[in-house]
Amino acid sequence: MTRTGTTPNNLRRALRREIPSTVGLLADEQDFAAMRRYRTFPFTDHTTYLRQVEALLRTLARQGGHTTVALFDPEEYAAWCAETDTDPDLPESRSRFTAHLAAAGARVAYTGQPLTTLLPELVDTAVRQATWEYATTVLATAGDCASCGKDIGKAAYERAAGLLVRLLEAAGPGIHHLVCSVPVADDQLLAVLHAGGTAPSEATTDTGPAAEFTAVLAAGIALAAPGGLVLRTTAPDTPDRLHGWRLTDGTLTPLTEAEVFSAYCTDARTGEPLSPEPGVEYRAGFPLVPGPDDDWTTHH
Repeated sequence: MTRTGTTPNNLRRALRREIPSTVGLLADEQDFAAMRRYRTFPFTDHTTYLRQVEALLRTLARQGGHTTVALFDPEEYAAWCAETDTDPDLPESRSRFTAHLAAAGARVAYTGQPLTTLLPELVDTAVRQATWEYATTVLATAGDCASCGKDIGKAAYERAAGLLVRLLEAAGPGIHHLVCSVPVADDQLLAVLHAGGTAPSEATTDTGPAAEFTAVLAAGIALAAPGGLVLRTTAPDTPDRLHGWRLTDGTLTPLTEAEVFSAYCTDARTGEPLSPEPGVEYRAGFPLVPGPDDDWTTHH
């Protein structure tokens, strides 16, 4: 039985608005080219493909449902097909994989933003997710300390959380932009955190961007990797301040003013000098208040 004034078509349209949609997106030319090896993949050029994806997203938005966009990785797709004994050259296989991404992959909500905005957001989300997964795997598999028996990953995370809180407390008022970089194998873990003038408690480092940042710093501590951390502080009516630290032996050692200037004013790719940024002060890293676990190297 249906309510008075409703029809089956109206009911189906109403039900459709309650069904979420996920669109798998090939973000760049290389991924698009990889999918062209499948006979059933209908597109021949990436520009046309992106126009059609954007038109589809607008249509779904007009229908009133919730739509997310997931990053479609051809290598991950091929591996998933092999694991699930699925024929990769079928539209329904791509649909099933997209449903898999909806549950586990990098994705962002479509709210009407153009693809020029959505694509960078999606790629950034994917990078952050991969970084988080790698860092948490490092911490989960670090094992126990041979000296004290503690879980190294857990201890490293607690130490990283304490270092972050003490750093932000010492940074004082302003808007803080932090970047932590840790070399691992043939790659680089990179985490970014924006923080207001109020330092977080260690409890608040367990969720969101603060947790991601803390996990990367903790991975560097657990691996004894020679990483680095930079802090940029913006406050009203004053120049931006840039500070830097070197991550060594599980602690943050302040860089000198000259080292901070060199780090910011050198092209990382070519090694060529860059012009200083106007209205910015390059300052030495400041020492952090010692914490209860500052004997890290003694026990881990």
